[in-house]
Amino acid sequence: MVIEAQQSFTLTHPGGRAAALAFVRDAGAALSRVRFLRDLRGDREGVTGELVVPVPVLGEVDLPFRSRLTVTPDGAALTPEPLAGERAWVEVAGQAGVDEVGAVTFHFHFRAHLTLPQAEGWGGAAFEKMVRAAAGRTLERVAGELPVGIGAAMGAGRGQP
Repeated sequence: MVIEAQQSFTLTHPGGRAAALAFVRDAGAALSRVRFLRDLRGDREGVTGELVVPVPVLGEVDLPFRSRLTVTPDGAALTPEPLAGERAWVEVAGQAGVDEVGAVTFHFHFRAHLTLPQAEGWGGAAFEKMVRAAAGRTLERVAGELPVGIGAAMGAGRGQP
């Protein structure tokens, strides 16, 4: 099962262009205040962690992720890296572009991969529908939290969707 969510928004860094560039080129700092992420570790090369998804009957499911950070002329990009041996994981992709005054436009894309136990019949279909809905809501909440969390990390306050 694959579930996706996206979010785009713009925030202005209070320190101007140079500070904004340094901020987006350190994924750990940029994502440090985003809720729903656990065991976040990041630096100027990339970021790893877990996205926590509450799933009915199964409880909390930890979706690990690992993304490589690439510096671009006007910001940075996150590219998901494969995770071997996981039954559930999430791809975290993103781009951040900084303009001449320090306004940063972010684009994020989350793609969660969930392997469910084989279930048959009506009950299995209902279970899969519950899991899909719960995971979808969590991904949407994570995407919605990004402007506030990243804004708090950069000191810019609230994001503009």
